[in-house]
Amino acid sequence: MKVLIADKLSDKTVTALKALKTEVAVNADLTAENLPEAIDNADILVVRSTKVTVKTIEAAKNLSLIIRAGAGVNTIDLAAADSRGIYVSNCPGKNTEAVAELAIGLLIAADRQIANATADLRNGTWKKKEYGKARGLKGRTLGIVGFGAIGKAVARRAQSLEMNVVAWSKSLTEDAAEQFGVTYAGELSSLAKQSDAVSIHVAYKPETDHLVNKSFFDSMKNGAIIINTSRGEVVDTAALKEAIKSKKLRVGVDVFENEPAGGEGEFADRDLAGLLTATPHIGASTDQASEAIADEVVRIVKSFQETGVPLNTVNIRARSSATQSLVVRHYNRVGVLAGVLDKLKAGGVNVEEMTNIIFEASKAACCTLLLDGAPSREILEKMQKDDNIIEVALKPI
Repeated sequence: MKVLIADKLSDKTVTALKALKTEVAVNADLTAENLPEAIDNADILVVRSTKVTVKTIEAAKNLSLIIRAGAGVNTIDLAAADSRGIYVSNCPGKNTEAVAELAIGLLIAADRQIANATADLRNGTWKKKEYGKARGLKGRTLGIVGFGAIGKAVARRAQSLEMNVVAWSKSLTEDAAEQFGVTYAGELSSLAKQSDAVSIHVAYKPETDHLVNKSFFDSMKNGAIIINTSRGEVVDTAALKEAIKSKKLRVGVDVFENEPAGGEGEFADRDLAGLLTATPHIGASTDQASEAIADEVVRIVKSFQETGVPLNTVNIRARSSATQSLVVRHYNRVGVLAGVLDKLKAGGVNVEEMTNIIFEASKAACCTLLLDGAPSREILEKMQKDDNIIEVALKPI
């Protein structure tokens, strides 16, 4: 099994993968543009920030698994992977602490204007009077948009700073919020109105594109702080620039719309950078997070080797579209299931899912097939007449 690592990852990853008897190639300089030329006959592709486009997927001869060494998968063309039957897995939760730490760091830095103060000192200017105007965080309210693992980790840290926390998430309930010791916000606008600072922690999807927009900013308090360590596209940049000017918002971000894809590149939006405290998408970049992600990448590859199905897949249909369940108890002999599948094919019935369980003595087995339609009575009778089949049972799902 050949593995191509197209980003810089922990050396621990390479060592552990080689221990699994895989052939590992590492090229941290690959980009979305030249990855199609390098993918060749790799079975597994591991990426961190490098984009995996439809061209890469079409150029891959043997690719069967793409692993995102991180949480989000918006840099991978999932539709193209789906069409080729390629698994896409990620490493959720492994960078939680790192991102939460940076979010709190940006929150404090924005409140105390650390970046601007440092820049002035480096230029030989002492502005104690100007930079001594922080409001402080104790007793303030932090609104958290998205209350998954990272949102919860940020909440814990904010509570340790004696901040009040209000949270909004599509999946959050009042009871769950109460159990975690935070205030429940039923609407985003309600969270914006209550908060002295807001930290964003939602995944980027079509429905979260510009989730934080002009309407949200209009609801925020004058002089409030907003932090984004999720994805740049979640925030409407044009509306953010306007709100910084009109509402005197203090802003800390780690992500940008249309940011460079690789580890180095030209950053075009210098005007925006001049208005905020910012870092170049380094939220997950700590040694602790890198080691945790390395362990998870290896665990995913090992599961794929042993079972044919990797852990943490993100592009498997959650619910089958099958309408019928066909259970075939049969003798564990060569060709029995091939005969069943041939009969279904002849009847124009497609198999959506299939599992076959072998009993302890290895003489018999039970196969469950989820079908997109009901086979005819004639097909079922033909199956039942096979001496290798013990019983056939069909029922609607």
